[in-house]
Amino acid sequence: MLLPALVIGYGSIGKRHADILNSMDTIKNVAVLSGQDNLPYETITSLEEILKLNPNYIVVASNTAIHYEQLVFLEKNLQGKKILIEKPLFDFFDYLQIKNNQVFVGYNLRFHPLMKLVKEKIAERKIWSIQVFCGSYLPDWRPERDYRQTSSAKQGTGGGVLLDLSHELDYVQWLIGPIAVEYVVNEKVSDLEIETDDLLLLSGQTKDGAHLQVCLNYFTRKPLRQVLIDGEDISIRADLVENILSIVEKDETYNYSWPELESNETYRAQHKAILEDDPSFLCTYVEGLETMRLIDSIRSFNS
Repeated sequence: MLLPALVIGYGSIGKRHADILNSMDTIKNVAVLSGQDNLPYETITSLEEILKLNPNYIVVASNTAIHYEQLVFLEKNLQGKKILIEKPLFDFFDYLQIKNNQVFVGYNLRFHPLMKLVKEKIAERKIWSIQVFCGSYLPDWRPERDYRQTSSAKQGTGGGVLLDLSHELDYVQWLIGPIAVEYVVNEKVSDLEIETDDLLLLSGQTKDGAHLQVCLNYFTRKPLRQVLIDGEDISIRADLVENILSIVEKDETYNYSWPELESNETYRAQHKAILEDDPSFLCTYVEGLETMRLIDSIRSFNS
């Protein structure tokens, strides 16, 4: 059965979701909730209009700061719908009981074949350390826009590396379990003209004793996104920009690469998993809440 879909918000990520859904055979049609004019999709302008539209699948791709109120509306007024909330779930931890619909969080890097293989390789192994780095230059993110006017640059819309780059906080927990925070630097340190934090340095430890270091920033001029993992009989070096992976197991080295992989493939795989009821790699609502707990614990660490 072909399903009608709705994307709430039509910024860069909303447009991406709408275009991907529009290309999928299982989607009947795509509508968009936006205040913009002359969009290539059926457009509504208020939450109340969703009730008449009655979509089966909803993607919330609006500013992070309004995710919570929009999800409250959807949960109160709809039943039996599948809802994907773009990451992060909210701007602050706020519990909302979900009874009427299925809710997932858009941490699509779980669907990267590199990350799937890493998770498979470290399962049931004793991990000693994991180091994560994600840095890029904010003005290059959306070249057609003044970076100072984007949601990333503004506190009121849920910007800052702690929220924007929370993929790393999700997948390290997905890989090695919950994190106890031991040390944090989370502040604005560069000359970027923004209101938000542009650096996160995090040290922590899992309940199984794996030591974790995470560095996220908005100011690395050449994008770099890497994961280094060491443990019993294994060392892993993963590059999520070049899509290459090196694994050393018991003195044997195995190299993998995905040169043709496009970023839309992980988003498409995520949509497909939701629509086909395959939870294997999805971030559940509860897991999304746990990442919000971690984000709040990072914020409060030095307060």
